[in-house]
Amino acid sequence: MVFQLKCPSCWLLAILCLFSLSYIAGAQSAAKKPTLAAGPEERFLEAKQSLKAGKIQEGIVILKALESEGRQLQGLSAQLGTAYYRAGEHNQAAPYLRRAMEEDPANKEVVQLLGLSLFRLGKPAEAIPLLKQVTAWYPVANVDAAYVLGLSYIQVQNYDEARKAFAVMYGVPEASAASHLFLARMLLRQGYDPIAEENAQKAVALDPKLPLAHYLLGELYMFKSNLPQAIQEFEKEIQLNPGFAGTYDRLGDAYTRDGRFDDAQRMLQRSVVLDANSTGPYILLGKVLLKKNDPKTALMYLERAVQMDPNNFITHHLLGQAYRGVGQESDAERELKRAEELQRQKP
Repeated sequence: MVFQLKCPSCWLLAILCLFSLSYIAGAQSAAKKPTLAAGPEERFLEAKQSLKAGKIQEGIVILKALESEGRQLQGLSAQLGTAYYRAGEHNQAAPYLRRAMEEDPANKEVVQLLGLSLFRLGKPAEAIPLLKQVTAWYPVANVDAAYVLGLSYIQVQNYDEARKAFAVMYGVPEASAASHLFLARMLLRQGYDPIAEENAQKAVALDPKLPLAHYLLGELYMFKSNLPQAIQEFEKEIQLNPGFAGTYDRLGDAYTRDGRFDDAQRMLQRSVVLDANSTGPYILLGKVLLKKNDPKTALMYLERAVQMDPNNFITHHLLGQAYRGVGQESDAERELKRAEELQRQKP
Protein backbone atom coordinates (compact mmCIF):
# COMPACT_ATOMS: atom_id res chain seq x y z
CA MET A 1 0.00 0.00 0.00
CA VAL A 2 1.35 3.42 -0.99
CA PHE A 3 0.54 6.56 1.01
CA GLN A 4 0.34 9.83 -0.79
CA LEU A 5 1.01 13.13 0.93
CA LYS A 6 -1.10 15.75 -0.72
CA CYS A 7 0.14 18.71 1.38
CA PRO A 8 3.52 20.21 0.19
CA SER A 9 4.45 21.17 3.73
CA CYS A 10 3.90 17.56 4.77
CA TRP A 11 6.51 16.46 2.23
CA LEU A 12 8.98 18.91 3.63
CA LEU A 13 8.35 17.70 7.19
CA ALA A 14 8.83 14.08 6.13
CA ILE A 15 12.14 14.87 4.44
CA LEU A 16 13.38 16.67 7.53
CA CYS A 17 12.43 13.73 9.75
CA LEU A 18 14.22 11.27 7.49
CA PHE A 19 17.30 13.51 7.45
CA SER A 20 17.29 13.75 11.28
CA LEU A 21 16.93 9.99 11.69
CA SER A 22 19.76 9.39 9.24
CA TYR A 23 22.02 11.89 11.11
CA ILE A 24 21.28 10.30 14.52
CA ALA A 25 21.96 6.80 13.17
CA GLY A 26 25.23 7.99 11.69
CA ALA A 27 26.28 9.65 14.93
CA GLN A 28 25.45 6.52 16.92
CA SER A 29 27.41 4.40 14.49
CA ALA A 30 30.38 6.76 14.74
CA ALA A 31 30.18 6.69 18.54
CA LYS A 32 30.46 2.90 18.49
CA LYS A 33 33.70 3.03 16.51
CA PRO A 34 36.72 2.70 18.83
CA THR A 35 39.05 5.73 19.01
CA LEU A 36 42.74 5.24 18.60
CA ALA A 37 44.53 5.06 22.00
CA ALA A 38 47.14 7.68 22.79
CA GLY A 39 50.70 6.58 22.25
CA PRO A 40 53.09 5.79 25.11
CA GLU A 41 54.91 9.13 24.81
CA GLU A 42 51.63 11.05 25.05
CA ARG A 43 50.52 9.01 28.08
CA PHE A 44 53.94 9.51 29.70
CA LEU A 45 53.57 13.26 29.20
CA GLU A 46 50.05 13.09 30.64
CA ALA A 47 51.38 11.31 33.73
CA LYS A 48 54.07 13.96 34.25
CA GLN A 49 51.47 16.71 33.90
CA SER A 50 49.28 14.96 36.48
CA LEU A 51 52.19 14.78 38.92
CA LYS A 52 52.99 18.44 38.31
CA ALA A 53 49.36 19.32 39.05
CA GLY A 54 49.47 17.40 42.33
CA LYS A 55 47.35 14.48 41.07
CA ILE A 56 49.82 11.90 42.37
CA GLN A 57 47.67 8.78 42.28
CA GLU A 58 46.42 9.53 38.76
CA GLY A 59 49.99 9.88 37.58
CA ILE A 60 51.03 6.64 39.28
CA VAL A 61 48.21 4.70 37.58
CA ILE A 62 49.36 5.85 34.14
CA LEU A 63 53.04 5.20 34.89
CA LYS A 64 52.36 1.72 36.27
CA ALA A 65 50.31 0.88 33.18
CA LEU A 66 53.20 1.94 30.96
CA GLU A 67 55.57 -0.18 33.05
CA SER A 68 53.31 -3.25 32.88
CA GLU A 69 53.19 -2.92 29.10
CA GLY A 70 56.99 -3.15 29.02
CA ARG A 71 57.42 0.34 27.66
CA GLN A 72 61.08 1.38 27.50
CA LEU A 73 60.68 5.08 28.23
CA GLN A 74 63.59 7.17 29.39
CA GLY A 75 62.87 8.54 32.87
CA LEU A 76 60.01 6.15 33.69
CA SER A 77 61.73 4.75 36.80
CA ALA A 78 62.64 8.25 37.98
CA GLN A 79 59.06 9.44 37.57
CA LEU A 80 57.66 6.42 39.41
CA GLY A 81 60.17 6.81 42.24
CA THR A 82 59.43 10.52 42.55
CA ALA A 83 55.67 9.91 42.48
CA TYR A 84 55.81 7.29 45.23
CA TYR A 85 58.11 9.54 47.29
CA ARG A 86 55.64 12.41 47.02
CA ALA A 87 52.87 10.01 48.04
CA GLY A 88 54.85 9.10 51.17
CA GLU A 89 55.25 5.48 50.05
CA HIS A 90 58.99 5.18 50.60
CA ASN A 91 59.04 1.37 50.38
CA GLN A 92 57.69 1.67 46.86
CA ALA A 93 59.81 4.69 45.98
CA ALA A 94 63.24 3.31 46.92
CA PRO A 95 63.49 0.48 44.31
CA TYR A 96 62.48 2.77 41.46
CA LEU A 97 64.86 5.48 42.63
CA ARG A 98 67.70 2.93 42.81
CA ARG A 99 66.96 1.83 39.27
CA ALA A 100 66.76 5.45 38.11
CA MET A 101 70.12 6.22 39.70
CA GLU A 102 71.69 3.24 37.91
CA GLU A 103 70.22 4.52 34.64
CA ASP A 104 71.42 8.08 35.22
CA PRO A 105 73.90 8.59 38.11
CA ALA A 106 73.99 12.33 37.36
CA ASN A 107 70.31 12.81 38.21
CA LYS A 108 70.75 14.86 41.38
CA GLU A 109 67.07 14.87 42.33
CA VAL A 110 66.95 11.06 42.22
CA VAL A 111 70.06 10.78 44.41
CA GLN A 112 68.57 13.16 46.97
CA LEU A 113 65.14 11.47 47.06
CA LEU A 114 66.73 8.03 47.41
CA GLY A 115 68.84 9.25 50.33
CA LEU A 116 65.80 10.79 52.03
CA SER A 117 63.71 7.66 51.39
CA LEU A 118 66.35 5.37 52.88
CA PHE A 119 66.55 7.56 55.98
CA ARG A 120 62.78 7.40 56.40
CA LEU A 121 62.95 3.64 55.98
CA GLY A 122 65.32 3.44 58.96
CA LYS A 123 68.47 2.89 56.89
CA PRO A 124 70.68 5.85 57.86
CA ALA A 125 73.96 4.10 57.01
CA GLU A 126 72.78 3.62 53.40
CA ALA A 127 71.43 7.16 53.24
CA ILE A 128 74.66 8.86 54.37
CA PRO A 129 76.81 8.50 51.18
CA LEU A 130 73.93 9.70 49.01
CA LEU A 131 73.15 12.70 51.20
CA LYS A 132 76.86 13.57 51.35
CA GLN A 133 76.81 13.82 47.57
CA VAL A 134 73.81 16.14 47.72
CA THR A 135 75.38 18.46 50.30
CA ALA A 136 78.55 18.54 48.19
CA TRP A 137 76.50 19.63 45.19
CA TYR A 138 74.47 22.18 47.17
CA PRO A 139 76.61 23.12 50.21
CA VAL A 140 74.39 26.03 51.26
CA ALA A 141 71.04 25.77 49.51
CA ASN A 142 69.90 22.25 50.38
CA VAL A 143 68.85 22.46 54.03
CA ASP A 144 66.71 19.28 53.98
CA ALA A 145 69.57 17.03 52.86
CA ALA A 146 72.02 18.57 55.37
CA TYR A 147 69.53 18.17 58.21
CA VAL A 148 68.73 14.55 57.38
CA LEU A 149 72.44 13.84 56.90
CA GLY A 150 73.09 15.15 60.42
CA LEU A 151 70.26 13.04 61.82
CA SER A 152 71.61 9.99 59.99
CA TYR A 153 75.02 10.47 61.61
CA ILE A 154 73.31 10.79 65.00
CA GLN A 155 71.50 7.51 64.46
CA VAL A 156 74.76 5.72 63.65
CA GLN A 157 76.35 7.51 66.66
CA ASN A 158 78.90 9.43 64.61
CA TYR A 159 78.44 12.68 66.52
CA ASP A 160 81.48 14.50 65.12
CA GLU A 161 80.22 14.11 61.56
CA ALA A 162 76.73 15.10 62.69
CA ARG A 163 78.14 18.30 64.15
CA LYS A 164 79.93 19.04 60.88
CA ALA A 165 76.72 18.49 58.90
CA PHE A 166 74.76 20.91 61.09
CA ALA A 167 77.65 23.40 60.95
CA VAL A 168 77.42 23.37 57.15
CA MET A 169 73.65 23.67 57.37
CA TYR A 170 73.88 26.80 59.55
CA GLY A 171 77.02 28.22 57.98
CA VAL A 172 79.24 28.20 61.10
CA PRO A 173 82.76 26.82 61.59
CA GLU A 174 82.85 23.07 62.24
CA ALA A 175 84.73 23.32 65.56
CA SER A 176 82.97 26.44 66.86
CA ALA A 177 80.90 26.84 70.01
CA ALA A 178 77.85 27.40 67.79
CA SER A 179 78.36 24.04 66.05
CA HIS A 180 78.33 22.26 69.42
CA LEU A 181 75.21 24.20 70.43
CA PHE A 182 73.37 23.22 67.24
CA LEU A 183 74.35 19.59 67.74
CA ALA A 184 73.22 19.71 71.37
CA ARG A 185 69.82 21.07 70.31
CA MET A 186 69.38 18.32 67.68
CA LEU A 187 70.51 15.63 70.12
CA LEU A 188 68.06 16.84 72.77
CA ARG A 189 65.24 16.76 70.24
CA GLN A 190 66.14 13.16 69.33
CA GLY A 191 66.35 12.06 72.98
CA TYR A 192 70.15 11.77 73.23
CA ASP A 193 70.23 13.72 76.50
CA PRO A 194 73.70 12.80 77.90
CA ILE A 195 75.46 13.59 74.59
CA ALA A 196 73.37 16.76 74.28
CA GLU A 197 74.50 17.92 77.73
CA GLU A 198 78.12 17.16 76.87
CA ASN A 199 77.96 19.29 73.71
CA ALA A 200 76.09 22.14 75.40
CA GLN A 201 78.79 22.27 78.07
CA LYS A 202 81.44 22.22 75.33
CA ALA A 203 79.71 25.17 73.68
CA VAL A 204 79.78 27.13 76.96
CA ALA A 205 83.44 26.22 77.52
CA LEU A 206 84.37 27.51 74.06
CA ASP A 207 82.25 30.67 74.39
CA PRO A 208 80.79 31.43 77.86
CA LYS A 209 78.73 34.31 76.39
CA LEU A 210 77.16 32.35 73.54
CA PRO A 211 73.41 33.17 73.44
CA LEU A 212 71.04 30.28 74.27
CA ALA A 213 73.79 27.90 75.43
CA HIS A 214 72.88 28.35 79.10
CA TYR A 215 69.20 28.25 78.13
CA LEU A 216 69.69 24.82 76.57
CA LEU A 217 71.53 23.57 79.64
CA GLY A 218 68.67 24.86 81.78
CA GLU A 219 66.20 22.89 79.69
CA LEU A 220 68.31 19.77 80.08
CA TYR A 221 68.43 20.15 83.85
CA MET A 222 64.69 20.86 83.99
CA PHE A 223 64.09 17.61 82.16
CA LYS A 224 66.27 15.82 84.71
CA SER A 225 64.33 17.56 87.57
CA ASN A 226 67.53 19.21 88.73
CA LEU A 227 65.83 22.50 89.67
CA PRO A 228 68.78 24.26 91.36
CA GLN A 229 71.03 23.67 88.35
CA ALA A 230 68.26 24.61 85.91
CA ILE A 231 67.57 27.87 87.75
CA GLN A 232 71.26 28.72 87.79
CA GLU A 233 71.56 28.21 84.01
CA PHE A 234 68.43 30.22 83.21
CA GLU A 235 69.60 33.06 85.43
CA LYS A 236 72.96 33.09 83.60
CA GLU A 237 71.14 33.17 80.27
CA ILE A 238 69.11 36.22 81.34
CA GLN A 239 72.27 38.03 82.36
CA LEU A 240 73.83 37.40 78.95
CA ASN A 241 70.70 37.56 76.79
CA PRO A 242 68.01 39.63 78.55
CA GLY A 243 65.79 40.14 75.52
CA PHE A 244 64.68 36.52 74.99
CA ALA A 245 61.17 35.92 76.35
CA GLY A 246 61.54 32.14 76.45
CA THR A 247 64.13 32.23 79.23
CA TYR A 248 61.82 34.20 81.54
CA ASP A 249 59.07 31.67 80.82
CA ARG A 250 61.27 28.68 81.61
CA LEU A 251 62.77 30.33 84.70
CA GLY A 252 59.26 31.17 85.88
CA ASP A 253 58.32 27.51 85.46
CA ALA A 254 61.39 26.43 87.44
CA TYR A 255 60.60 28.89 90.24
CA THR A 256 56.99 27.61 90.31
CA ARG A 257 58.14 24.02 90.71
CA ASP A 258 60.51 25.19 93.46
CA GLY A 259 57.67 26.93 95.31
CA ARG A 260 59.09 30.44 94.74
CA PHE A 261 55.79 31.93 93.57
CA ASP A 262 56.68 35.63 93.88
CA ASP A 263 59.83 35.12 91.81
CA ALA A 264 57.87 33.03 89.33
CA GLN A 265 55.20 35.71 88.93
CA ARG A 266 57.81 38.38 88.25
CA MET A 267 59.59 36.28 85.59
CA LEU A 268 56.36 35.24 83.87
CA GLN A 269 55.06 38.80 83.71
CA ARG A 270 58.33 39.83 82.06
CA SER A 271 57.88 37.03 79.54
CA VAL A 272 54.34 38.15 78.70
CA VAL A 273 55.50 41.73 78.13
CA LEU A 274 58.27 40.57 75.76
CA ASP A 275 56.07 38.08 73.86
CA ALA A 276 52.32 38.55 74.15
CA ASN A 277 51.56 35.77 71.64
CA SER A 278 52.77 32.75 73.63
CA THR A 279 50.13 31.00 75.75
CA GLY A 280 52.57 29.26 78.12
CA PRO A 281 53.36 32.24 80.38
CA TYR A 282 49.67 33.17 80.67
CA ILE A 283 48.77 29.65 81.80
CA LEU A 284 51.66 29.51 84.26
CA LEU A 285 50.73 32.94 85.63
CA GLY A 286 47.20 31.72 86.22
CA LYS A 287 48.56 28.68 88.05
CA VAL A 288 50.95 30.77 90.17
CA LEU A 289 48.24 33.28 91.11
CA LEU A 290 45.92 30.46 92.16
CA LYS A 291 48.74 29.14 94.34
CA LYS A 292 48.97 32.65 95.84
CA ASN A 293 45.20 32.63 96.46
CA ASP A 294 44.52 35.43 93.97
CA PRO A 295 41.85 33.95 91.66
CA LYS A 296 40.60 37.35 90.51
CA THR A 297 43.94 38.27 88.91
CA ALA A 298 44.38 34.69 87.70
CA LEU A 299 41.14 35.04 85.70
CA MET A 300 42.62 37.87 83.66
CA TYR A 301 45.53 35.76 82.44
CA LEU A 302 43.58 32.51 82.02
CA GLU A 303 40.76 34.10 80.04
CA ARG A 304 43.38 35.53 77.72
CA ALA A 305 45.01 32.10 77.38
CA VAL A 306 41.66 30.50 76.47
CA GLN A 307 41.10 33.12 73.77
CA MET A 308 44.51 32.32 72.30
CA ASP A 309 44.14 28.53 72.52
CA PRO A 310 40.56 27.35 73.23
CA ASN A 311 41.46 23.65 73.02
CA ASN A 312 43.92 23.40 75.92
CA PHE A 313 42.25 21.37 78.67
CA ILE A 314 44.73 22.54 81.33
CA THR A 315 43.71 26.16 80.75
CA HIS A 316 40.02 25.33 81.08
CA HIS A 317 40.69 23.37 84.28
CA LEU A 318 42.62 26.24 85.85
CA LEU A 319 39.99 28.70 84.65
CA GLY A 320 37.32 26.58 86.33
CA GLN A 321 39.29 26.75 89.58
CA ALA A 322 39.63 30.52 89.24
CA TYR A 323 35.90 30.98 88.65
CA ARG A 324 35.19 28.84 91.69
CA GLY A 325 37.60 30.99 93.69
CA VAL A 326 35.58 34.14 92.92
CA GLY A 327 32.24 32.42 93.54
CA GLN A 328 31.10 32.05 89.91
CA GLU A 329 29.95 28.43 90.24
CA SER A 330 28.08 28.11 86.94
CA ASP A 331 31.10 29.39 85.01
CA ALA A 332 33.33 27.07 87.02
CA GLU A 333 31.20 24.01 86.18
CA ARG A 334 31.17 24.94 82.51
CA GLU A 335 34.96 25.26 82.32
CA LEU A 336 35.66 22.11 84.33
CA LYS A 337 33.25 20.16 82.12
CA ARG A 338 34.96 21.54 79.02
CA ALA A 339 38.35 20.54 80.43
CA GLU A 340 37.13 16.94 80.90
CA GLU A 341 35.76 16.83 77.33
CA LEU A 342 39.05 18.06 75.86
CA GLN A 343 41.10 15.65 77.95
CA ARG A 344 38.99 12.72 76.73
CA GLN A 345 39.52 13.84 73.12
CA LYS A 346 43.27 14.04 73.59
CA PRO A 347 44.98 11.17 71.70
